[in-house]
Order: sequence, then C-alpha cells, then structure tokens
Amino acid sequence: MKDNINPSHYKQGKIEAIDALEAAMLPEQFEGYLKGNILKYCWRYENKGGVEDLKKAQWYLSKLIEHNTPKEFVHPDAVYAKEPQKVTSFTQDPLWSKL
Repeated sequence: MKDNINPSHYKQGKIEAIDALEAAMLPEQFEGYLKGNILKYCWRYENKGGVEDLKKAQWYLSKLIEHNTPKEFVHPDAVYAKEPQKVTSFTQDPLWSKL
C-alpha cells in the first residue's frame, strides 16, 4: 500500500529525511519546523488535500510530541545490575546528588 503521509522517497539511504533535518537544527528550530508544517497542513486541508492533509498534520504533531517527551535512559552502572535502573533525568541519578 502506498503511504502518502510519509512516502518511501523520504526514507532512502541510511537516514530518514526528518531525522536528518532534526540533526541539522537546534531543538527550537526543529520544533518551529514541525509547528510550521502542522499549521500549513491544517490551513490548507479544506482547499487542497482534505483528510490526507489532516493526517500529515497529525504525523508532524506526533513528531512534535515525541520531540518533547523526555527520553528514558539506563544508567551505565545498571548494565551490571539484575534489573536496569531507569531514570528520566540526571538529577534523579543517585550519583548526581553526591556532587
């Protein structure tokens, strides 16, 4: 099935176009890019792409949510633990409080 929301020509090579854009921009620039695309597709959906444009706006909104969701990371010392110690920020790291 053809994906008109995130077509295959954006996924050629080893990196997807959206990931290259994110890597090339400061976080606030990338957020602006995402917000601009959300606005563009919502603005034009009635006169151009209809529901497909709303789905494109939704795709960019999902990326914006993902971009603003804190990433969990596993503390390097947890590699030796039986269960990984997941923390969402450095300030939750017990070693951080000792500094």
